[in-house]
Amino acid sequence: MTRPILISVAALAVLTLGGCSNGIDELRKQVDEIKNRPGESIEPLPEIKPYESFAYNAGSLRSPFVPTPPARSDLAAGVRPDVKRPREFLEQFPLDTMRMVGTLQLQGRNYGLVQGKDGLVHRVLPGNYVGQNDGRILSVTSTRISVIEIVPDGLGGYIERPAALALTE
Repeated sequence: MTRPILISVAALAVLTLGGCSNGIDELRKQVDEIKNRPGESIEPLPEIKPYESFAYNAGSLRSPFVPTPPARSDLAAGVRPDVKRPREFLEQFPLDTMRMVGTLQLQGRNYGLVQGKDGLVHRVLPGNYVGQNDGRILSVTSTRISVIEIVPDGLGGYIERPAALALTE
């Protein structure tokens, strides 16, 4: 660096530091002024209420988080699946995996032809059972096999629900 530049930088540094001392004096004055002010009053603390304990006496009652089934008087006389009845072969497959593929008339009886999940075609008559919900075949026509299933109603009982297998081409 050249000498004139070095001198001008040093002069600038001295002027800058001199300006700072003025600001520090003003700052000290302001701090002393704030310290000499009288203090303000402090609000009193709020009153703390004593804790009141609560004795929970409903421990032996029903939990409000567990639903209770409504009282039903029709359960004994209602529809129920026959658990003692021997199961038929097509009851091992869900009804929606079966399809009607035709009908067959032999010796005056109208059989429905149902293809199960196993791919085999089975003959069914009214009174046979199909599906996993105790579905009993009510009737067989040339285009449809009508079924009535026994399904849980969600309240501890059972209801009958109609279903059908329609002829697929």
